[in-house]
Amino acid sequence: MKGTPIFFYIFVMWLLIIAGGALIVPIIAHISIQGFGNLDGIIDSVVKAGIAIILVVLWILIMSKIKNWIFHQQIRH
Repeated sequence: MKGTPIFFYIFVMWLLIIAGGALIVPIIAHISIQGFGNLDGIIDSVVKAGIAIILVVLWILIMSKIKNWIFHQQIRH
């Protein structure tokens, strides 16, 4: 089918969005770093932001690989 690869791409994109929300909301949001005195909140926020940025970069790399795979499949046909 001609439109199947784009639907696969959109399906994977939504799976990554849902998986990211499933990781960030219940797991990463409850991380609490203590023991640094007044810097607890700042260090806590930096760690959470770092994890979120790493996840975003990972999702972009995954989507880029899938996009390239789809385009290579289209060129072969």
